[in-house]
Amino acid sequence: MSGTFTVRLQRPGADPLQFEAPADLPVLLAAERAGLTMESSCRNGTCRSCICFMDAGSVAYRIAWPGLSLDEKREGWILPCVAYATADLQLSLPL
Repeated sequence: MSGTFTVRLQRPGADPLQFEAPADLPVLLAAERAGLTMESSCRNGTCRSCICFMDAGSVAYRIAWPGLSLDEKREGWILPCVAYATADLQLSLPL
């Protein structure tokens, strides 16, 4: 997969932020390269501190099973530390 996608990040009680996420870079790393700070710890999909809700778009994972349940994945939760954008994204940070 190649290309760059636009990510719109909604933060509770704040204006949304926007950044570009290359398809070959995890969303969290793309945000950091754009100068944004997101909650994170393990960076391997286990601690869940970076969890976000995907309101629109799609992502792919390069690990077999990130630290999300099947129900959470179906609902739209993602882990940006191990998620790669495959389309433009609209994400919401939890409260």
